[in-house]
Amino acid sequence: MDDGAVRFEWRGAFENKELNALHAECFAHALCDDDWWTQVNHFSLGWVSMRIGGALAGFVNVAWDGGVHAFLLDTMVTSSLRRKGHAARLVEEAVTHARVSGCEWLHVDFDPHLRDFYFGRCGFIATDAGLIRLR
Repeated sequence: MDDGAVRFEWRGAFENKELNALHAECFAHALCDDDWWTQVNHFSLGWVSMRIGGALAGFVNVAWDGGVHAFLLDTMVTSSLRRKGHAARLVEEAVTHARVSGCEWLHVDFDPHLRDFYFGRCGFIATDAGLIRLR
């Protein structure tokens, strides 16, 4: 029996439908039919899922280069549970598992309004980086 407790799981099972719904909510776009399961299993070191009462309520993807660099992508928490420390806990779990997997670096890109979260709460440091917009 699921007691409604918050559970975090590294490489936890999920349905594409529930992750597509969470992504659409968190990034304010139309619902898609992406095959997240195939994508993360092919390209990612892992991911952290957060469930409450069995429902997917948070997620973060940890992509990697196959070596020492990992990349934090798509940190998501359903709107009703934001600002309660859940996103930071997702990132903490991702950091732990990337480290255990032998990665030396964890990179993250984010919008300016998330600066305090990633630098202040999660412990990332500012670095020089470059970006070319392809589309």
